[in-house]
Amino acid sequence: MSAPSAAERYTAILKNSRKGKLPPGYPLPQPPALWPAENVELLERYLRWLHNDNAGPTTIDHYYLPAAGHVLGYHLQPHATLDISAGAIQALDPALERVMDYFKAKQLNERALKLGRQALERFRRFMHEERGYARLPDALSRPPRIEQYQEGLPAWLVEQLGHYQQIRQANWRQSRLAGAIANFWRSHTELWRWLFAREQITSVGDVKRTHLYAYIDERLAAGYSVRSINLEVRVFQATLRFLQERAFEVPQALLRRADLRQPETLPRFLTDEQVGQLQAEFERSVEAAASPARRRNALLDRALFYLLWQGGLRGAEVEELRLADLNLAGQQILIRGGKGNKDRAVYLTERTCAAVETYQTVRGSGTSDHLFLYRHERLGKDLVRNRIKAAGRRAGVKVTPHQLRHIYATQLVNAGCRITTIQALMGHKRLHTTLVYTQVHNRTVADDYYTAMEKVEKRLEEQLPHPSAEDNGNGHHELLALVDALDSGTEDEEQQALVEEIRQGLLALAT
Repeated sequence: MSAPSAAERYTAILKNSRKGKLPPGYPLPQPPALWPAENVELLERYLRWLHNDNAGPTTIDHYYLPAAGHVLGYHLQPHATLDISAGAIQALDPALERVMDYFKAKQLNERALKLGRQALERFRRFMHEERGYARLPDALSRPPRIEQYQEGLPAWLVEQLGHYQQIRQANWRQSRLAGAIANFWRSHTELWRWLFAREQITSVGDVKRTHLYAYIDERLAAGYSVRSINLEVRVFQATLRFLQERAFEVPQALLRRADLRQPETLPRFLTDEQVGQLQAEFERSVEAAASPARRRNALLDRALFYLLWQGGLRGAEVEELRLADLNLAGQQILIRGGKGNKDRAVYLTERTCAAVETYQTVRGSGTSDHLFLYRHERLGKDLVRNRIKAAGRRAGVKVTPHQLRHIYATQLVNAGCRITTIQALMGHKRLHTTLVYTQVHNRTVADDYYTAMEKVEKRLEEQLPHPSAEDNGNGHHELLALVDALDSGTEDEEQQALVEEIRQGLLALAT
């Protein structure tokens, strides 16, 4: 038996909804039988959109479908004439607010009212997509809040840091711009805010090297890591050099190296067995998906995994991939505006291409041309990291996207790939960065070591003295002569038996 249509489901919802708390004669939304045909079709598209948007069946029946049906049930004109705003939203549009009034008339509790409003917002997002409106403002496009980092700083320093930010952001990823700006102001004002809060400083010339040492001591006492403290000091000195270039008189003592000795740690890595466990988990999730929404998520996760592991992409680069950047026939993708605002080409295995191609069959529509979508939107900042880590927990492997990138480089080294080729594939500016990624679990280095040690041990064995066969024979003859002399010099029967036993043992060794 086929599943009921969206109109049939809404009709049942409308029939079974409680109306006892409504005021007498309160107008009710009309059933789909009285709607224009295009509105019935719109509700059907909305139901499919909700499934593709990973909405659960319970929330669809209790909130999303009823809210959309109420909008259409109160407005019987064709949906194209509904007043759905295309701009930034501060309040619900009249067509949606009418439904909120209905919910309030039913005397729903605060939680139900909140969920009803969220359901109306979701229907509005669907309508915006239907009409081709620009994406609504969200957290990615909001201006960053930096005022908290400027408090207590003099105007001249805030102005110069603003200029410094404008220069630096030319190489920042546009999709992460708001976060990068906030991080710039946080990191570049940390030490300055400490100075102006504790010392009598009016200009750069008033800062002493002893101030730096005092800051370092305080951070160490507070439990900050050496790495974090060194980063803060280096950022502070970078700002000083910028001020010096802009004709500020900066004491040279402040520019001398002042950071702490930092232990050189190797990056964390995964073994081949752990990578195999992860791969098996992603494949298992695809096979076990019991609903279209779960299958779509499983195919998304699998495609992300292969691009990170067998393509070496950064998490942010995966988020930014566009459909136009794909060349699956040529097993290649283009990374545009990567770290340092650099473009590069990345080559893909057949398995990775197949994973991406299969995901595209369930990708659905969205508000942008990004390859990967989640709930019809491009991937959010932390979604890739969170989904990879969640799959790792299911597989019993602690993993991050960057660890998969490291494994990519290590496996290429172990397969004999040239280090300069790996540098280009990974988009590294400096060769030293690539070498750091490939220090751990380097099969090539291990093989070279064992081959060399085998040669050393063989050469040492050749130099050790070995007794010749002739020497062995002469030695036995001498021992037998001594035994004969011992036998002739004793008349004790027990001693003679013991001597005979020794003679037989020597004869056996000689043969």
